[in-house]
Formats: sequence, C-alpha cells, structure tokens
Amino acid sequence: MNVLKLLYAYLRMNVQMALAYRTDTAVNILLNLMWLGWELFSLSIIFNNTDTLVGWGPGELIALLGVFRLVNALMASLIWPNTERFNTSIRDGSFDYVLLQPANSMLLVSINRMVVWRIWDLVLAGGLIAAGVRISQTTGVESLAGFLVLAASGLVVIYSLWIVMIALTFWFIKFDNNVTILQALLEAGRYPVMVYPAWLRLIVTFVIPIALATTVPLQGLRGELTTGNTLVFLAVGALSLLIASQVWRAGLKRYAGASS
Repeated sequence: MNVLKLLYAYLRMNVQMALAYRTDTAVNILLNLMWLGWELFSLSIIFNNTDTLVGWGPGELIALLGVFRLVNALMASLIWPNTERFNTSIRDGSFDYVLLQPANSMLLVSINRMVVWRIWDLVLAGGLIAAGVRISQTTGVESLAGFLVLAASGLVVIYSLWIVMIALTFWFIKFDNNVTILQALLEAGRYPVMVYPAWLRLIVTFVIPIALATTVPLQGLRGELTTGNTLVFLAVGALSLLIASQVWRAGLKRYAGASS
C-alpha cells in the first residue's frame, strides 16, 4: 500500500508539471502520431514487395511494432529522464535526499521523473498490438497469456539492465554515457531478430537483450516457443532483477555522499 501511495504522489507531481506546459505536450503528441504514420508507411513499403518477412506477416509486424513502441515509451517516460537526474545527483551529492526517504532507493530512482504525455504512446502501442493480433488472426487464450507474461518478463530484463548500467556510476562518477548503447540498440527491436546477421542477433539477445522484450513475446504468440522455453525466459527475467538489486546494493555501499 505504501508503494502505491508513493507511486500516486510522484504521478500527481509529474502530471502537474506536464499541465504547466500543455502546448509542449500537445506538440509532442502530434509529432508522435506523425512518427507512427511513418513507421506504418515503412511497413507498407516492405509488404508491397513481399508477403512475409522471415516468415512474419503484416499483422505480426504491426504487433511487433506495438511491443517495440511499448518498450520505447516506458524507456522514454521513465528510464531516460531518470538516468540524467540520477547521474547528476551522484556527482553533486543530492542522492543523499533519496537515501533519507523511507522507501526503496532503487524504486525512488526509477519513478522520480515521469514524462506523463507518454501515456498516450502506451495507448497507441496497445492499439497496435490488438490490431496486429486481429490481422494475423492469432487466437488462443494460452498463446495470448504467454505473450503477456513474456512481454512483462522482457520489460523486467530491460529494466534490470538499466539498473546495472546506472549503478556503475557509483564506481565511475563521470560515467554519463552509461545507457547510450542501450538506447541505440533498442532500435533493433523494430523488426524480428531473425532479420539481422548472427553477430548482431547474439548482441541483442544475450548482451543487450532487446529481443527478449520484443521478438520473444511475439514468438510466444505465434506458438513458436515450448512451455520449457517460456519458463526459461521467465527465469531469466527473475534472475536479472535479482542480480540488478544485488549490484544496486553493492553500489550503495560505495556511495560516500555529499560530505566526501
């Protein structure tokens, strides 16, 4: 309950900030819609020249685009803004105020700053996923449930990786580009991982596991994964969060505070 109250308090604060710049919010939403139109136009160009892309049809690529936009929206609304804020707080010692609050510091760092207008992007992402599933005629409660669980697990993996990367700031104070690679490789999630050469597939699956949050859930929806495969991916998500929390705790022990 305390966590929910905390989330509500931060959300209300960030909504008030967004309402103070309504014109900026409206422009961002308009640009977001224009970019979505360009993405769908790009897919139409692909399928004007071929019926499938590595065996994936138009509906499945639209659903994948929805999952990609879901991941990207969560990153842009929480991860990117809080990365810059966290890096600055470590250097100037203001992270002390986070540690003084009676709540988990890893959670506080994750929700401190929210780009509220990105909620619109989450709605669009959900619409794309629903439309893609309908077009591809993918049915079955079991497949849909597997897709949702794998998507959630993939988001946990990406979040855990982010926590590890920003925690490195505890050791390397001027490590400002700690998520640049993650941000760049996220673009690989627009398409099925199978379209990329083997070396890049390895990177986006095992090193910077973007595929676990985008391609893998759609593979579950397509019925390409066994129950064993699904359990392994879920275990990876749980293990990644455990490792991230341990790295975070180790980093906190390194933090000297504003008095250093």
